[in-house]
Amino acid sequence: MNVNEVPQDDEGILKAGKTREVCYATDANGNYTQVLSLGWKPKYDAMRQAWEQVNEKTEEIRIQVLQGKLSSIAYYLEKNLMTPALLAQYTGFARWRVKRHLKPAVFKKLKLEVLQKYAEVFNLSVEELKQV
Repeated sequence: MNVNEVPQDDEGILKAGKTREVCYATDANGNYTQVLSLGWKPKYDAMRQAWEQVNEKTEEIRIQVLQGKLSSIAYYLEKNLMTPALLAQYTGFARWRVKRHLKPAVFKKLKLEVLQKYAEVFNLSVEELKQV
C-alpha cells in the first residue's frame, strides 16, 4: 500500500481523534515507512462484531451463574477472555481443579486462600468474586 492509500476512516475506537495507529506503507522511493492512520472502517466493524459476540457470551454465562448452573468463576473467566487452562497457569491450580471450581456446589466450599488466588488473578476482592 502506498503512503497516500493508508486508510483514514474516522470511525469507532479511534473516533476521538486523539489516538492513531501505526501502519506501514511504501513511500515515493518504494521504501517502507510508518504512517499514522485514524482507522479503517472494515477493521472497526469486525472488532465491533467480535466484541458483541464476547458480550453476548458473557451475558449467557452470567445468566447461568444467576440460575445456579455455574460458579461466578465462569463469569469472570469469560469476561477476561480466559480459558480454564490459562486460569490454571495463573493460579497454579491444576486445570481439573479449575474446572471443578466452576461448579457452584464446589465453589461454595472453597477456602479463603483459594478464593483469594482467583480474586487476585481477576483483580477483584473476594466479595466481588462471589458476585456477578
